[in-house]
Amino acid sequence: MTTTSTAPAPVSLYGFLTPKPGHADELRHLLMDLVEPSRGHEGSLQYHLHEQEDGRFFLYEVWRSQEDLDRHNATPLLHAFMDELPEHIEGAPEAYFGAMRSPYRAIVA
Repeated sequence: MTTTSTAPAPVSLYGFLTPKPGHADELRHLLMDLVEPSRGHEGSLQYHLHEQEDGRFFLYEVWRSQEDLDRHNATPLLHAFMDELPEHIEGAPEAYFGAMRSPYRAIVA
């Protein structure tokens, strides 16, 4: 017997940000200031910041649903970040978005 779930599939958002020359420290600070508050937003399943050897930053987020991600994106915290971001990055963010198709297994600490 198989069952189907009516729960929405988690969604992920991930991408790279390339700092302008001389702006890596400022960009790192801005991104780190997002981590803990974003992890506390309803529906946040994963929120991670990585720094690549080439100096780019990689942000990886998983949200319980599109509605949770939309709510997160509407926060004053994210609006302030997005307003300041162009000052510190080269070009546009390289961003990807999609519904998670593999089963999500919650991490229990």
